[in-house]
Amino acid sequence: MAFLSGLSAFPITPSDSDGGVDILALRKLIARLCAAKVDSIGLLGSTGTYMYLSREERRRALCDALDETGGRVPLVIGVGALRTDEAVKCASDAKALGAAAGLLAAVSYTPLTEDEVFEHFSTVARDSGLPIVIYDNPANSHFRFTPALIERLGQLPEILAIKNSADRADAIKGQLEHQKTIVPKGFSIGYSGDWNATEALIAGADTWYSVLGGILPDPCLRMVRAAQHGDHAEAHRIDATLAPVWELFKTFSSLRVVYAIAELLEICSAEPPRPIKPLSAAAKCQLAGVLDRLGSGVGS
Repeated sequence: MAFLSGLSAFPITPSDSDGGVDILALRKLIARLCAAKVDSIGLLGSTGTYMYLSREERRRALCDALDETGGRVPLVIGVGALRTDEAVKCASDAKALGAAAGLLAAVSYTPLTEDEVFEHFSTVARDSGLPIVIYDNPANSHFRFTPALIERLGQLPEILAIKNSADRADAIKGQLEHQKTIVPKGFSIGYSGDWNATEALIAGADTWYSVLGGILPDPCLRMVRAAQHGDHAEAHRIDATLAPVWELFKTFSSLRVVYAIAELLEICSAEPPRPIKPLSAAAKCQLAGVLDRLGSGVGS
């Protein structure tokens, strides 16, 4: 699918301490991404704290996000759940409401085997009918997709893409080249991990699934377009200007930082769901200095 290329921007899901979604704030975030003309929006990803929201709140967020986009930008929505039947319900909701695809991770409490993950994914894809993006997120799920499992899942007609975790810049090129040999033609291979996104794009990744893109889409889009047009020097230049943000992501977590960016830029005021704490005052002051130095480079 063509929309699984370029910049997939992942916004936060503003909510109160009890998990009630702030629809006005969410619509404002979605409107910014539509205005920036991102290639897709990753709603309810890890940055969107999907695992902290009830099925009802997920449906509510998706309904209003779809209404705000008005069909201008495809929505890829997180449908992960601990139980297979719950993931099927979330994916079925997304399909019925009009999401373009579902993002599915191997979330668990008890460690899962490869056969269990294969059955989980195949059941969700088959029973919901929603196109599925594999979400390899070992830092949070503690499960890593092996090439053999990716190859098995890639044969399922409903599974059409993978969102890899870009842990090491020096390993991306080799991983990408190998994945291309084990998945069907047209299968989209993308990466998260914002600080290694430039290397992934230059290596030939189809999609950058971006945390920063969900709150500051303009510089991220410029970096993607430069890489897509073969201007590697410009892509690296933009990446270098964002290096102070990447360092804050690594130090405090991208989730906490983007919540603070939303507040500092007066886009919306929200805190991550408890028990996650927002940035400390000192860290927020450090972030404010970074944003000030970036100046107009952060875009609108």
